[in-house]
Amino acid sequence: MTGGSDDDNRKPETRLSEAGRKAEWTGIPGQPGGVVNPPVWRASTILYDDVAHLRAARTDQHQKWFYGRKGTPTQWALADALTEMEPGAEGTMLFPSGVAAIACALMAVLKPGDELLMVDSAYDPTRSFCEKMLRPLGIDTVYYDPLVGAGIEDLITDRTRAIFMESPGSLTMEVQDVPAITAIARDRGIVTMIDNTWATPLFFQALGHDVDISILACTKYICGHSDVMMGSVTANAALWPKIQSTAWMFGQMSSPDDASLALRGLRTLALRLKQHQESALAIAQWLAQRPEVGTVLHPALPSCPGYEHWQRDFSGASGLFSFSLRNDGDSERTLFIDSLRHFGIGYSWGGYESLALPVDLHSIRTAKKWTVQEPLIRLHIGLENCEDLIEDLEQAFRKLHE
Repeated sequence: MTGGSDDDNRKPETRLSEAGRKAEWTGIPGQPGGVVNPPVWRASTILYDDVAHLRAARTDQHQKWFYGRKGTPTQWALADALTEMEPGAEGTMLFPSGVAAIACALMAVLKPGDELLMVDSAYDPTRSFCEKMLRPLGIDTVYYDPLVGAGIEDLITDRTRAIFMESPGSLTMEVQDVPAITAIARDRGIVTMIDNTWATPLFFQALGHDVDISILACTKYICGHSDVMMGSVTANAALWPKIQSTAWMFGQMSSPDDASLALRGLRTLALRLKQHQESALAIAQWLAQRPEVGTVLHPALPSCPGYEHWQRDFSGASGLFSFSLRNDGDSERTLFIDSLRHFGIGYSWGGYESLALPVDLHSIRTAKKWTVQEPLIRLHIGLENCEDLIEDLEQAFRKLHE
């Protein structure tokens, strides 16, 4: 699942339209021309002409017909497209969820006795994997302040093998100083990886900022329609063989049907993110003026920790951010969320629908205590009309005063 165009002058929107459409995957056998989208190839068993052909297939299984677990052109097309979105990447592997992608990336670079530096704002399942899977294997995790920047050097020991980033954090939105961290890691021979789900490669090209491994929960913005579970790991040339071999050894893959849906979502990523960004920023700015609101944690607003890093490194902002209710408690927060009409209540994000979620952090922050005492609400702003969403939020605020 490697490869990418040598035409580095193409803009991201063009890459999104053209990537993963090799002629051998879209051509019609025996006829000129082809189809726009790679067909959905469903396969478990692959048939060979003879034993010699079968044995030859074992020597090179990358993007070659071998066995369904190693993929078909449908999965290869999506992997190629995601690789092309990260200039400098060598290849991408697909996984049945974002958590599976994170787990495989960590297992590919860590062994018993190693130490992992994990950002304290990490997605909760990432933290659970570190504590419940890595630690019993003899791999220690040390959590660090998301805003540590170049101070990460003080935390590195002779056992540190990897640094994991999530920027922005998917609950508290701190934007990390990725270039400062990767520069130090590279000098020390330490692998860096990032959960880049919030920005996608469209708004933040991780490998272009010297990150070794970029991880996406494709469930979110890549697929974009809340109907697919999928993850991906994209790596540079040095780490790609480890990622590929680890994924294959664990038997990880994503179905061709899901890959086809993700390819469909990928084609409209730029348009959708543009709308997510525009509406979310408008709503965040509106919330910042409300007397009921304490803090607005949106990476594109100066009030967000690490805003200067977002301004320097990112080309856009997505639809996910958080805010706190001033001087209120959990009952008021519950009333506010329950009163919303256009916002669903649920986990995940990145789909076309808006969501609201209560956030409780005090028990899962260990490197640096979370100091905002007011109840936190995370919003994902979908593709609904922005004015309708603001009116919905306004009527929910009125409920707090009744």
